[in-house]
This record gives sequence, C-alpha cells and structure tokens, in this order.
Amino acid sequence: MIATGTHDPYLVALSILVASLASYTALDLGGRVGTARGLARRVWLVAAAITMGGGIWSMHFVAMLAFKMPIPMSYDIGLTILSLVVAIFATSGGFYVVSRQSASPLHLVLSSIFMGLGIVAMHYTGMAAMRGQAEISYDRLFVALSVVIAIGASTAALWLAFRTTGAWQHLVAAVVMGLAISGMHYTAMRAAIFTAHGPVHEAQGNAGLDQTNLALVVTGITFVILAFALIASLSEQKRVEEALRQARADLAHVNRVTTMGALTASLAHEVNQPIAAAVANAQACLNWLAGDTPNLEAARASAMNIVEDGTRAAEIISRTRLLFERGTPQRELVDVNEVIREMVLLLSSETTRHFISVRTELAAYLPQVMGDRVQLQQVMMNLITNSIDAMKDVDGARELAIKSQRADNGQLTVCVSDTGVGLPLQQADQIFYAFFTTKLHGTGMGLSISRSIVESHNGRLWASDNSPRGASFHVILPTTVEARGV
Repeated sequence: MIATGTHDPYLVALSILVASLASYTALDLGGRVGTARGLARRVWLVAAAITMGGGIWSMHFVAMLAFKMPIPMSYDIGLTILSLVVAIFATSGGFYVVSRQSASPLHLVLSSIFMGLGIVAMHYTGMAAMRGQAEISYDRLFVALSVVIAIGASTAALWLAFRTTGAWQHLVAAVVMGLAISGMHYTAMRAAIFTAHGPVHEAQGNAGLDQTNLALVVTGITFVILAFALIASLSEQKRVEEALRQARADLAHVNRVTTMGALTASLAHEVNQPIAAAVANAQACLNWLAGDTPNLEAARASAMNIVEDGTRAAEIISRTRLLFERGTPQRELVDVNEVIREMVLLLSSETTRHFISVRTELAAYLPQVMGDRVQLQQVMMNLITNSIDAMKDVDGARELAIKSQRADNGQLTVCVSDTGVGLPLQQADQIFYAFFTTKLHGTGMGLSISRSIVESHNGRLWASDNSPRGASFHVILPTTVEARGV
C-alpha cells in the first residue's frame, strides 16, 4: 500500500528560513575568503564551507522532520551523520576551487556539478537513513529534476559567494539561494514513493510532537552556530575597516612628507639662481671697495643688485609656496618681452662664461598677459637655464634663440631653442614629470614647476627636437582670458 505523507507548513517555512540564513552567512564568509591571504584565507574558506554545508544539511533535516508519515519513522544515526559529512565535503570542494584567483568559468561549472551532486548525495543518504515499515522507491523524472536544481543552486551559490559585496546584495542572494536549495529538497521528496508493509495507522499525535521538538532543537543549534559565524565575520570586517583607516592615515602622512620634499627640492632649484647672483654681486662689491680708491658708485650698484637678488629669492619662495598650497597668485598685466629681457640680462654672465651666443626675436607690440610676473620669470629662467646646461659641454656652435610672436585666437607664443644635446630619446614628455632629470646633479623639478605655472595661466608648455641638433621649448599663453588660480 502506498503511504502518503504531509508537510507541516510551519516546519517547511522554518526549513526555508534556515537555508536562507545559512546562505547569507556563507556569502558573508565567502567575502572574507576573497580578501584574506595565507592561513586566514584557509580558515575563512573552511568556515564558509562548514556554514554552507551544515546549513544545507540542517535545512534538509528540518524539512525531513516536517514530513509527517502515517507510519512510525526513525533515522539511522550513522547515515544521518554521513549525510552531514557529505554536505560539508561537497561544499568545501566547490568553495576551494572557485575561490582561487585563477578560477575560470570552466572551474565554476565543474565545481557546481561536484557540489550539486554532493548535495544530491547528502539528500539521498539522509533518505536512506529513514527507518520504518515502508520501502522507498523514486520517480526518475523528479530525481533528475532535483539533480538539475541542486546543480543550479550550487552554481548560484558559488558564483554569488565571491562576487556580492553589499549587504543588500547578500540578502537578496541569500533568499534566492535559500529558495533554490529548498526547492531541490522538496522536489526530491516529491520523487520519493513510500510503500507500506502493512496496514497504515492514522494516529500520529505524539510522533508529530516529537518531530516538531527535534526540528526546533536542530534549528536552534544551527542558528547559534550561524550567529557565532556572523559575529566572527563582523569582527573581522571591523578589524579590516580599522586597518584601512590606519592605512589611509599613513598614506596621508606619506603624501604630506612627499609634498614637503617636493617643495624643498623646488625651492632649492628656484632660489639657487638669485642666491648665486647675490654672491657674485657681493664679491664684486667687495672688489670695488678693496681698491686703493674705492669705487663707491660701482659698489653701490652691486649692493643694489644684491638687494634685488634677495628680493627675487624671497618672492620665489612665496610664489612657490602658493603654487604648492594652491593659493591665490598675484595677477597683473605682464609684458612677456620685458620678462624675457630681464632673464637674458640676469643670466648673461652664464651665457658669456660658456661662450653661448644669444639671439632674441621679440615681436613688437606684443599684447600683455594677465598673470603672475614672478612665476613667469621662473618659467623663462628655467627654460634658459636648461638650454645653457644642454650646450655648455657640447662641441661646435652654441646658440640660444628666443622668439616671441602673436598666435591665433588671442594668444602669444614664446620659443626657446638651443643647439645642445637635445631631448632624451623617446622621453620628450617625461622631462616634465616631477623628479625626472637627465642632469647629473639635477633635481627634476624645474620643468615640472614650469609646466604647472604655464597651465595655471591657461597655457601650454611642450618640447620638440631641433634639426640637426638641440631642443626647443614652446610656451603658448592667452592674452584675452584671465588665467585661473593655481
């Protein structure tokens, strides 16, 4: 005689809740696996596998207890424990393969099949543990359907476990997985056919009560274990967040130190020229005063030059600090040709010492630029100084050419050309990177600062090779649009 069982709707709902909570916990632990390394990674992997496998088994066992038969039923302890081991083993294998960094879609498919078949084996091992006056046979169609659902649920579990990040994603994924796992179980139960050995007795009051109590005990133990797992996961999350905050604080500190280093290097580079000029003027002043008949006028002129050099150094420090602090520069109408003449005069001793001829082609009636005079002086000083450095050791003609002219769209251009060693091969743009230098004793800050200054004036600075030798630096500046702040 065919014995037909019924399901306790409350225990069915409880089994689905167990499956969903276990799925949520496994997803959360799976996220820890993705970020951990070494022993910690293995510990979280084992925890996730035990949680998922144990949760699936617990759901299965509660769902089995929800199934009420009109004949007495019991469970073999050995096979019941074996079904738990099978569930954990199958889940562990699937989680291990997919958690690897080299895992591919093929690995996901193979792991899902392995895990799905393991869950099926767990279920039917648990069914084999049933003891009663009835034989169990199976409808092959529903068995096959349960296998398909198990593999599909395993695929979803493994794919989501290492790809969901947010709490809401975990929650939605856990509900989907819980329903899928429960669907597999109840589909497999639909495949079971119970044939009683004798007359079927309807009285099942006490047995039903015992099953309900056992289901509640199993559920309670499962919830406690899952709660401990979630607490451990949350503690790890807080620890990681604290470590991340500390790392950000350390990074901010390093950034401040790096910025201070860049500021120091840039100041040393920029102030070097006016300080050197001040020293030279001071030496000249002493020479004028040391003669038998001191030349007071020449000494006075040298002293005035010292004052100008010191003032220029102080202004460079002030403007460079504004450049790094993104302060508001002092904007005024600047005659670019006048700036060029000042820098050529300032560096005339250097060009003379290295036998460099200077040729200027400055366009007449060049429109003025709204900008910071000292910063534009820095740019021209850097470009001319770089050209001098590039030519001072070369053989042959050494010529520095500086040209200014109008450009289209209310702009002007300045070109500083030399016959030096030229640009480094395939590194024409890298010379503008901070700390990149081709000089033996260079700081690598001059061109970087120059480009920043030009761009702060809404302009552009770039370099190109000369033929047959040397390099050209091109500056383009607007004359009709006020420059933005640095």
